[in-house]
Amino acid sequence: MSILVDLWLPILIASILVFFASSLIHMITPWHKSDLRSVPDQEKARKAIGELGLAPGDYVLPRPDNMKNMNSPEFLSKLKEGPRLVFTVLPNEVTNMGKMLGAWFVYILAVSLFAGFFAGHVVQAGDEHRRIFHVVGAVTFMAYAGALCQMSIWWGRSWATTLRSMIDGLIYAAITAETFALMWPR
Repeated sequence: MSILVDLWLPILIASILVFFASSLIHMITPWHKSDLRSVPDQEKARKAIGELGLAPGDYVLPRPDNMKNMNSPEFLSKLKEGPRLVFTVLPNEVTNMGKMLGAWFVYILAVSLFAGFFAGHVVQAGDEHRRIFHVVGAVTFMAYAGALCQMSIWWGRSWATTLRSMIDGLIYAAITAETFALMWPR
């Protein structure tokens, strides 16, 4: 536990810096503007989907009733005919950005905390800047970007969107790594 006590300041500073960097990337730059496209006739699509009364959650269309039916001619025909969708239905309410930003900050803090815990067991007091940067950078890059490929591999998310988000993760990792390297206990 003393490792985290010694690293509380770089953990906190790195978390704040990553939070602001992510805010700048998403609010000021057009970097993620093309991540989500608009449906051509939004009103028609919204009404058609709304009439289904779907509860909030994740859905796939078409979806077979069981594994056996995945190779049935009827299901294969539906796949070819389309459309094929993977989508998330959100609650019918105004997005609470404060809640989402708060959860994002807690996640960033957890990543920094875990990176500090890991680095504290691998890096020694007084180790060189480069070693600290590499250890913390590798851990935080995996936390911010490591699992993003799964969305493209399994769920068809655009690889361009995944790549942009992974570059964001690289930026967040570099910020965290540099903060730890500069503030590492001597």
